[in-house]
Amino acid sequence: MGRVDDVLNVSGHRLGTMEVESALVSHPAVAEAAVVGKPDDLKGEEVVAFVTLEGTYQASEDLSKALKQHVVQEIGAIARPGEIRFTDALPKTRSGKIMRRLLRNLAAGQEVSGDTSTLEDRSVLDKLREGA
Repeated sequence: MGRVDDVLNVSGHRLGTMEVESALVSHPAVAEAAVVGKPDDLKGEEVVAFVTLEGTYQASEDLSKALKQHVVQEIGAIARPGEIRFTDALPKTRSGKIMRRLLRNLAAGQEVSGDTSTLEDRSVLDKLREGA
């Protein structure tokens, strides 16, 4: 497993976010994915995936269901995302790292807090807020 914030506790099972991200990007529709945990009263944490799509693919409920099923086939039912949020881009630092802290805030329905000075494109964050 990776860093502590890259490990989710879903119903008592430890689940690496990179594992779920890898399963998602192995689907032909997915260009990029970032996975975070969202507090859940029943499961401890729920898997939330932020996904950007390849070229001609369009966000839809059918595609969301297909991606969830793809993760189940690749990893198992415990890793099934409770929510998939489609986005045009993910919030990244100028060096290209995904700012998962911001995604965790958004997934939990919280206001984005902390330092955002290294955010490469602030409009990405605004679009994610609108889609929430």
